[in-house]
Amino acid sequence: MAELKIIICDKDGAQKHQVQGEDQILMVYEGEYMPGDRILFETDETDSFYVIRVDGSMDEAYVYLTKEQVEYVIPFDEKKVSYNPASFTGQRHYITMRKAEGYENGYYRDLAKNVMDQHGDTGCYPHAHANVETRGESVFAARNAIDGVLANELHGAWPYESWGINRQDDAQITVEFGRPVDIDRICLYTRADFPHDNWWVQATLTFSDGTAEVVKMEKSVKPHVFHIEKKQITWIKLSDLIKADDPSPFPALTQIQVYGRNQEQKPR
Repeated sequence: MAELKIIICDKDGAQKHQVQGEDQILMVYEGEYMPGDRILFETDETDSFYVIRVDGSMDEAYVYLTKEQVEYVIPFDEKKVSYNPASFTGQRHYITMRKAEGYENGYYRDLAKNVMDQHGDTGCYPHAHANVETRGESVFAARNAIDGVLANELHGAWPYESWGINRQDDAQITVEFGRPVDIDRICLYTRADFPHDNWWVQATLTFSDGTAEVVKMEKSVKPHVFHIEKKQITWIKLSDLIKADDPSPFPALTQIQVYGRNQEQKPR
């Protein structure tokens, strides 16, 4: 059994609330979050799958933890704009953590989705990072491309957050899975706030196994779906983004979905 803890700490590291237990725990935190507050998720069993809900207004996150402690910083001010306005507000907060069931680990799913992704190496996968995020603003952060929110007909605050490239020709985004996965389908939701937005007509998908595929796209609100030969990988990168011949200089990515299954793990 995994020993689990959820701890709320303030900006100085002082503990405000804690729960602990085996395999499945939940916390109802009575109190208003303050700037600098963070949620610590702890386990004594790493390199394992967990299901975590960081806020009652958000979906559960199916994640792979490689560290004994994952720190989730509560977003405030500009950092909060890319989240549901109801999230992390009020005087009562519902937070959960459990070991994923074996059957869940065998699902065919979007392996890139992680609603609790944040900047930096948190030990919580999947994780998205990029070489550029427009003006460093939260509504254009790499994490927005794997948060599960698909609204793409506007740009800016939730639910229209996206990965913005700041007009950078060499922009690229990488999704790391933290473990080997088998994948065979990729969906790209490009932002479609026309005529404000441009769009990409071509991009390159590079995989950790050393292979790459060039994909074609068009002006569309709908997802671009690419069926690929089954691959065993640990990361995927989207790069070499070629814009359409259009006056707008603003193409962007709303979501990248990478479908497949976890590679079967050996018994611990």
